[in-house]
Amino acid sequence: MEPGITLVLIIVGSVIALFLFLYILPLNLWFTAQLSNVRIGLLNLVLMRLRKVPPSLITNAMITATKAGLRITSNELETHYLAGGNVNRVIKALISADKANISLDFKLATAIDLAGRDVFDAVQLSVNPQVINTPPVAAVAKDGIQLIAKARVTVRANINQLVGGAGEDTILARVGEGIVTTIGSASNHKEVLENPDTISKTVLAKGLDSGTAFEILSIDIADIDIGENVGAKLQTDQADADLKVANARAEERRAMAVASEQEMRAKTQEAKAKVIEAESQVPLAMAEAFKNGNLGVMDYYRMSNLQADTEMRNSISGTDKKEKK
Repeated sequence: MEPGITLVLIIVGSVIALFLFLYILPLNLWFTAQLSNVRIGLLNLVLMRLRKVPPSLITNAMITATKAGLRITSNELETHYLAGGNVNRVIKALISADKANISLDFKLATAIDLAGRDVFDAVQLSVNPQVINTPPVAAVAKDGIQLIAKARVTVRANINQLVGGAGEDTILARVGEGIVTTIGSASNHKEVLENPDTISKTVLAKGLDSGTAFEILSIDIADIDIGENVGAKLQTDQADADLKVANARAEERRAMAVASEQEMRAKTQEAKAKVIEAESQVPLAMAEAFKNGNLGVMDYYRMSNLQADTEMRNSISGTDKKEKK
């Protein structure tokens, strides 16, 4: 091998070895940490690399925290990184909370971060309150008039309740429930229209932010509109229902009367049939009486005369009725 090529290979190998050495042994980070008054050992930086923890991330975070006056160890930052946390967001949140005189320690900040909430945004929300607009909430006063109210809820983050505390949806649901209760307890809808602040005062006094991740600062009624006359509508619906019930009962009675009439007709027809059947037995009975000697010829003539006389009288009576008509 030629001497020139050998020299080039030596130089390239030396450069690669130097980069590997600096990668494994980050002297520049250690030197920067020392200048920033961050006491972190060179061996500790090497061990971070072996534990697959970026030494630059931990070192820069410690430098930032130290410059801000926070006391945080490298082991705490490594533990939070290995747990899947966002080291930079936690440091920014701690600095922001410290400048705003908000009580937030490293343990609580990491717990909030690992819970899935943005701890830095939570601190910002605690410093700068947020306004939440509720959807239209419909409620009915005691006089039956429906009112539709919209409210603006001003909240700020409750740092101590961020882990396990309810979110915005719970705040909106509780405020809506309070609005419905307050309007529903009003004897007249005009009272609510004249004094809408009674809604906000009543709702705010209920302590709706209990168990939530927010603290309610104020509840302002943005708008109140008059809806339907629910009371009159309910009365109308009730009257229609009563009318339908009455018609159904009348139809039931009519059906019963028709059934009763048909039953009477059936009984009359049955009675007539029995009379006809009985009349048909008379000749047979007379024949049997003649045969047995129980009925004589004179008795038959007298019976025939009596029957003829009866038919004549009925005929005369029917004629008299027709003349009167």
